Amino acid sequence: MINKRLLIKNLLAHNDECSFYDKKRQLNLHTKEGKAKFLKHICALSNSNPSNNSYIVVGVEDENNEITGDDFFDDSRIQNLVNAFLENPPKIQYENVPFPNLPKDKVVGLVTIKPKSKTSYFKKNIHTILANATFVRRGSNTTPTEDKIPYSKLNLETVLSIENSSRNSISNTLDGVIDFVNNRHKDMPSKYKVFKELFVICWAGIPKKIRDKTFFTRVDIELVNEQIKLFYSAQDDVTIDYDENTFTITEYVPLGLNDKTSYYPLEQQKLSFFDNGYYKIETEMLFEPPQFNKKVLFHIYNSNLSLLNKLQKGLELSDRENKDLINVPSTFMICYLNGFDEAKQKLIEAKPLLKQHKNPSVYVNFKEVMRVLRKVKYNKNNE
Repeated sequence: MINKRLLIKNLLAHNDECSFYDKKRQLNLHTKEGKAKFLKHICALSNSNPSNNSYIVVGVEDENNEITGDDFFDDSRIQNLVNAFLENPPKIQYENVPFPNLPKDKVVGLVTIKPKSKTSYFKKNIHTILANATFVRRGSNTTPTEDKIPYSKLNLETVLSIENSSRNSISNTLDGVIDFVNNRHKDMPSKYKVFKELFVICWAGIPKKIRDKTFFTRVDIELVNEQIKLFYSAQDDVTIDYDENTFTITEYVPLGLNDKTSYYPLEQQKLSFFDNGYYKIETEMLFEPPQFNKKVLFHIYNSNLSLLNKLQKGLELSDRENKDLINVPSTFMICYLNGFDEAKQKLIEAKPLLKQHKNPSVYVNFKEVMRVLRKVKYNKNNE
């Protein structure tokens, strides 16, 4: 098993950006421009490395390799985005890797691009990239090409050497468990479970009982062997179930209007462990958007627009308005899921205002809502 934290360190130490890895300050998939840039790099790295993995490290300063981290990005449906725009798309894996010097809500993202012999190219337009465009890596640069790309094993030995030097050890696993329980989550209950004498999952969260279910909030779940954060949320509630072979995380979204909140299952993630040292992750979308009275929603939606307009003009908000502002992201999400198609774009446009607000909970709620909407969007695209 590869320790992903060691792998990132070894990639950064090996060289500057090169033909088998790239690094980014952050991942931006909110805009067409951000998606286009990401897809361009995926296309180029895949074409330049048909015989070995290639990587993108997210959350690193370009000039000095400083690890600054990025937000937790749990969307396995990133593969759907790649499939939608690239012909002969490579298999993509996105993993969140915690680092000791980062805050609990920050991780380093690791994008693994699996080897593929067929040339990848764009099958439709996005932003300024036209259909049939093909890209390759030349050193640290991603460049378009019209030439036929020859099959190459140029980076095979180098990448295998880096991966082999990143293999896990008992010491790394024990250090990871101790750090998780004693340092990072000493303020809340923590547990761990060993599967098949090989895999260790640690989790922490604040339990609360609602009717016949036990939910956990402020949840952090990590597969310690590979230093992968499986789940992190400052807001949403999850249930955790496990037996000797499986570990299941079911995520719920609290939604409601006028202080009346219900819990709706969003997504289930199931890890299955096998005796041969292999594990697989299966994800199932469970979400059925709740339906509300359209007249009530119309009134609330306009009130929220007025609130954002007041914020835009720099006018002082009352205590009640500041309290309402915390719920604006989730209210906009409810409106969007109930047919107010422009609500999502209005929320995205309000991002700078929410980010600058004195109450950090406002922006945290925005990020959580965008995470849920991203999941729902990619699930619809995959149906």
